[in-house]
Amino acid sequence: MTRNLTWFITGASRGLGNVWTRAALRRGDRVVATARDVAALKPLADEFGDAVLPLTLDVTDRRAAFAAVARGVERYGGIDVAVNNAGYGLFGAVEEVTEAQARAQLETNLFGALWVTQAVLPGMRERGRGHILQVSSLGGVAAFPMLGLYHASKWGLEAFSESLAQEAASSGIRVTIIEPGPYGTDWGGASAVHAEPLPAYDQVREARRAAAASREPIDPEVTADAVLAVVDAERPPPRVFLGGYCLPIVERAYADRLAGWREWQALSESAG
Repeated sequence: MTRNLTWFITGASRGLGNVWTRAALRRGDRVVATARDVAALKPLADEFGDAVLPLTLDVTDRRAAFAAVARGVERYGGIDVAVNNAGYGLFGAVEEVTEAQARAQLETNLFGALWVTQAVLPGMRERGRGHILQVSSLGGVAAFPMLGLYHASKWGLEAFSESLAQEAASSGIRVTIIEPGPYGTDWGGASAVHAEPLPAYDQVREARRAAAASREPIDPEVTADAVLAVVDAERPPPRVFLGGYCLPIVERAYADRLAGWREWQALSESAG
């Protein structure tokens, strides 16, 4: 089983990123832990000492992403595992979301992951190994109302990551898309952004809230062993759900898509 790895984790100060950072450090790995506010990483530094390198990073800043990766390489000699976890939820109907909110969502969830990915790839390619974990969501493969731009960011992440996996495989670099279900993090709380509501969507909004409130949030701590198992796997999965809630929903979503394509296949064929 692989040990003594160096991880680069964005959004390491809270939520799933913090759980995975602690899991890696507890087993003796090293972590370049990044967050917008480096002060939030002090508890990690106090507990784990030199095994963790806490850095300030706004992932929307491409130069800063490259600089943070360079500091991690300088400190530990290379990055074995990169986890693009930084992100947040933007809640609002497509019509309600402002231009600034839409751009900010894509800048963080999509472009932020792209910049860190680009920053770690040269070193991984030079060393002939590496593993990139792209933290998507159940919302990266199935869509729900009031989250349209969040879904856009995660579907985009999944798309470029699938291409990346094919491009980088010959260099010994593996890519896994992590798709968590609903966990008890502040994704829908303190870190969330809400668009100004329009009355036209009140009924849809309330139905969505009721559906979310009916689910008991899962303790994010239970994901630690699963993520370590993915990293340690000889042949890691290209995609993996976290939580049993996800697969039935995605099976229904894909069945509906296939049914729609088949229903209109005659028309498709008429177009040549």
